[in-house]
Amino acid sequence: MESNNLILRETIFNDCNLFAEFEKQDFIKEFLTIDENRSCEDVVREFIIRERDISIVQYTIISKNDNKPIGRVYISRIDKGANYLDITRIYIGDKNNIGKGYGKEAMILLLQYCFNTLKMERVTIDHYPNNYKASNLYLSLGFQYEGIMRNAAKRNNQYFDLHLMSILKNDYYKNSLNISVK
Repeated sequence: MESNNLILRETIFNDCNLFAEFEKQDFIKEFLTIDENRSCEDVVREFIIRERDISIVQYTIISKNDNKPIGRVYISRIDKGANYLDITRIYIGDKNNIGKGYGKEAMILLLQYCFNTLKMERVTIDHYPNNYKASNLYLSLGFQYEGIMRNAAKRNNQYFDLHLMSILKNDYYKNSLNISVK
């Protein structure tokens, strides 16, 4: 997948070291289910397990400017029978690329892929209640709130609620005319 500034390519094993470094940063851990003691080995183990699961795809977000990885995304619960999937994790982990609109650009690419290539009917995403940046971004892309998933996330042995959002195919096509990539 490619846009003006980004390439989303399948994640490769060598990306795991970089993801482990990204995921040590507080601004990443704050809104994801990443434990404090998470190691590179944990990232590698997760990558290998996900690679074997046909209901999961993993992508690395690459900056076209310097051809370097700047973030990560994985999609899970791909159900081709029900035409449903979940965008489970997405982040820009390179602090130098925060605030440049790359998160939105990556989401637009993902939604194009989900609805135009995979022919999904429904895409879900969730976020921590106090992640207002994510909430505003998802709303701007056409997602709607469905409710609160109580104790749906666990980090450092503590449970957290998540706000569940979804976008349907019809909502996407109505809204995609008003969304552009910088």
